[in-house]
Amino acid sequence: MAELDLHYLTELAAQLRVDSVRAAAAAGSGHPTSSMSAADLMAVLFAGHLRYDFDRPDRPANDQLIFSKGHASPLLYSLYKACGVIDDEELLSFRRRGSRLEGHPTPRLPWVDVATGSLGQGLPVGVGVAMAGRLARLPYRVWVLCGDSELAEGSIWEAAEHAGCEGLDRLTAIVDVNRLGQRGPTRHGWDTGAYARRFGAFGWHTIEIDGHDPVQIDQALTDAANPRGRPTVILARTRKGEGAPEVEDREGAHGKALRDPDKAIDELGGTRDLRITVHEPPADVPRRFEDGPMSLPAYQVGEKVATRTAYGAALAALGQARGDVVALDGEVADSTKTEEFGKALPERFFEMYIAEQQLVAAAVGLRIRGWTPYAATFAAFLTRAHDFIRMAAVSRASIRLVGSHAGVSIGEDGPSQMGLEDLAMLRTVHGSTVLYPCDGNQAAALTVEMADVDGVAYLRTTRGDTPVIYPPGERFPVGGSRVLRHSPDDRATILAAGVTVHEALAAADDLAADGIPVGVIDLYSVKPVDSAALIEAATTTGNLVTVEDHRLEGGLGDAVMDAVSELGPRVVKLAVTDLPGSATPREQLADAGIDRHAIAEAVKRSL
Repeated sequence: MAELDLHYLTELAAQLRVDSVRAAAAAGSGHPTSSMSAADLMAVLFAGHLRYDFDRPDRPANDQLIFSKGHASPLLYSLYKACGVIDDEELLSFRRRGSRLEGHPTPRLPWVDVATGSLGQGLPVGVGVAMAGRLARLPYRVWVLCGDSELAEGSIWEAAEHAGCEGLDRLTAIVDVNRLGQRGPTRHGWDTGAYARRFGAFGWHTIEIDGHDPVQIDQALTDAANPRGRPTVILARTRKGEGAPEVEDREGAHGKALRDPDKAIDELGGTRDLRITVHEPPADVPRRFEDGPMSLPAYQVGEKVATRTAYGAALAALGQARGDVVALDGEVADSTKTEEFGKALPERFFEMYIAEQQLVAAAVGLRIRGWTPYAATFAAFLTRAHDFIRMAAVSRASIRLVGSHAGVSIGEDGPSQMGLEDLAMLRTVHGSTVLYPCDGNQAAALTVEMADVDGVAYLRTTRGDTPVIYPPGERFPVGGSRVLRHSPDDRATILAAGVTVHEALAAADDLAADGIPVGVIDLYSVKPVDSAALIEAATTTGNLVTVEDHRLEGGLGDAVMDAVSELGPRVVKLAVTDLPGSATPREQLADAGIDRHAIAEAVKRSL
């Protein structure tokens, strides 16, 4: 800031506190005290350092501001009012039905790119945004407002290590160290040195300041903008509820509107109507990568190939065809086969190591800056990042997740490596798409198909080789299915996906030899499921047998039940119900009761 107007900044911070109190009072709930502690920090940032065009929130060189402590939303909305993009009437609609000003920020507002409120997520997403800026060669800065309570989250330290190792020097974390969490004091209280030592150990430049002193804040923000090859954290000692004696630095006031808001407003000097003129961002144009021809892998019918192998080859082909596609790995690229993308397009490949929360968060950060990210790891390990996946959906972030080594069919590695809950987990995510290919050509086609799907899209791949049953070049639209066996005399229909499709086909052949004709449907789209095909099968045969290499709860069988339950067909669900051990893939399928013999016996019992 060229000239520091201390009176203006002091008055602006007081206005932000007053408006935070007013918004929470109008709603009868909210977090005004958490907003009041950070008001000076945000007043100086907005008035002197943030570069943002509110009329063009998609402008490439706009700075990124993330409220990781999303419960301080009254402060964010008060800032928007001061910037003139919302009015006082809308400010006082806070938390009301239909209002854009939700309890925690979401992209319902055009200036909010990522939903926050689940603590520990803003900084990891900020890492992804900083990665995106480096890839696009844009000069924007990423500012993340964190609370001291959320520094107990492991995801914060996944982000700290990655940012430090990568030298993301356009990333600045501003930590509001107000000493008090929801139920009492935080782990380190006002000991900013304790936090500084931790961030310093991860290679961050650390600055400790009085978070209510505009001069110190301005100097720290200016220092943070100096490129030095490492990220910066500003550790600002503040007081929760600053300016209102009723709640200032007092326990028990978290997450509540003030009992006497009028008194607090008077103590803060009353209402004001100051305006902030935020600096314009530069007119930089992002670097883009050229598109090229698409050359998907093609496998011949009868050939054996793992769907994970086909995914890797298809992703590399997709990346060469589309310059917006990027790939992220959880240090298993040789197993997920994402390494094929890394070899072909190393500049757009990101190694996130064994930090699944940061893996997904970085994908979100890259997505909100216009890239199309594919993030892959073992299906079992994505469960560790479920909250980040859930919040990605709240953020309306269209990310592509790939889980390999799914199910008992991985064999001897045993249950710790077997993704057996992933279909259920991803099916429950709002607006998600869940795909499960059974052969190489289908896996390649679905890898491309999911690129433009809205929301969180998940592709489940298999470790072992499976026979190719579809010729190259066929399309598999999301929400579709394939009828692989059908006759007018079918007495039942077997419904499968992935590895169990091949077991279902073998079972159908065995049953046909016994004089029992059955249909087989490949439900490669687990969500949305092909309800029309299922309804037709339910009404024609009346007997449905689902088989999946997944837990009984929440997977393919439940997707089928959701589609046909009102029709009342007989549905038998085969799935993994016991705890597996180590065995060969063939033994695993048999022990789980989902191989060809178990399927055939289930059909006979159902008849």
